[in-house]
Amino acid sequence: MKVISTPNAPAAIGPYSQAIEIGDTIFTSGIIPIVPSTGNVVGYSVEEQTRQVLDNLKALLEDAGSSIENVIKTTVFIKNMDDFTKINDIYATYFTGVLPARSCVEVAKLPKNVKLEIEAIAIKVTK
Repeated sequence: MKVISTPNAPAAIGPYSQAIEIGDTIFTSGIIPIVPSTGNVVGYSVEEQTRQVLDNLKALLEDAGSSIENVIKTTVFIKNMDDFTKINDIYATYFTGVLPARSCVEVAKLPKNVKLEIEAIAIKVTK
């Protein structure tokens, strides 16, 4: 088991790791729309926040030796199910080709009162 830690994704805001690698599998913690360099939540719109979350996920996976193309499962937590279409439209620009399995649930509240959080499971593919 290996702890994945990078300054290119938001630091953990509690007693957990950004991601854990076991064998060729990477399990990320939930990622929220924080700008890694400032520690601040980005934007007010769900679109801005979705892009930041997915950019953070991409950076974390790349620093772990994987990529967004190697994601096999995501869980999307959203504050308002009415935002699903907006989130989905942006999500579809990051995930193309073989699409990961996904769950999406509405929750009452998220850390720092953000609009969404995404966790992922990815594999490492050696060339």
